[in-house]
Amino acid sequence: MTLMKRKNIYIWILLVCSFVLLCHGCAEHNNEKDTGVQDVVSSSTEVLTESYETNDDYMVDSADILSIIPEFSEDAYIVINNNTPYFTSEEKECKCAFEIYSDLDELGRCGVAYANICREIMPTEERGAIGQIKPSGWQLVKYDIVEGKYLYNRCHLIGYQLAGENANEKNLITGTRFLNVSGMLSFENMVYDYVKETENHVLYRVTPLYNENNLVATGVLIEAYSVEDDGDGICFNVFIYNSQPGIEIDYATGNSWLVEDGTDFVDRNTTFSTEDTIDKYVLNTNTKKFHLPTCGSVTEMKDKNKIEIEGNREDIIMDGYSPCGRCNP
Repeated sequence: MTLMKRKNIYIWILLVCSFVLLCHGCAEHNNEKDTGVQDVVSSSTEVLTESYETNDDYMVDSADILSIIPEFSEDAYIVINNNTPYFTSEEKECKCAFEIYSDLDELGRCGVAYANICREIMPTEERGAIGQIKPSGWQLVKYDIVEGKYLYNRCHLIGYQLAGENANEKNLITGTRFLNVSGMLSFENMVYDYVKETENHVLYRVTPLYNENNLVATGVLIEAYSVEDDGDGICFNVFIYNSQPGIEIDYATGNSWLVEDGTDFVDRNTTFSTEDTIDKYVLNTNTKKFHLPTCGSVTEMKDKNKIEIEGNREDIIMDGYSPCGRCNP
């Protein structure tokens, strides 16, 4: 990209951000996202997407990062680049709300997710179901040594509490319970608490890193930077392992097996997988119950509370829904 083109894009970003701030100043303060502001935010996202996708300086090379990552031991993450994120000086001045989710690649894998976290994009509704999404490498696997039994979660690249994204296939990867809870959650909570307290903006970029054509990411790179205070409140750059203590993972496929005594592996043919059976269900987002489509309770639901999905029963339970006592799905 030429210097002139970068300057032109940056000017557009500043203009859009200024307009967004003006709209916010005129908008009524309530608990819902203002429609007019959201239209402007969409426009700003388009501008930032152009800059982000065409400026090679913004991109992280997976092979370069993975080449310096030590093998997983016990720590959930390691610090990268002296904990300094790779945002440009232009990006660090942006105070407009935006969210960018890369298209899935030819293998169905998620790419970079990038947002300016602020009150405007945080969720105002209860979390919805995501069980209908099957990220690349997804398998339904249980182990007794894993908290909650399930090895894999559908991990949000940008956490729900930060941007309110539910069943967005561009924002969900196959991630271990360890990655999700012991790794990403603490950083998400840090950003959430900061924004809630200060109402400032935090640039937040999550890059899933894959080895060659693997379907499951080796880990994720998370960068964050608080804009208004020049990184004094939030500033980090970390790689979080997509690993699980006591379990070996084939990242090419998502297959897994137990580790015995920390050295020997159980035969791969005896992996603790269960068949991912897909059925049709109806969710009631108000009661947090799920039903068979033929259940009498379905006809009594309000349309605004009804979601019809095709998914796995145990996935739906993991999403916080309980089976209807009437139809016993």
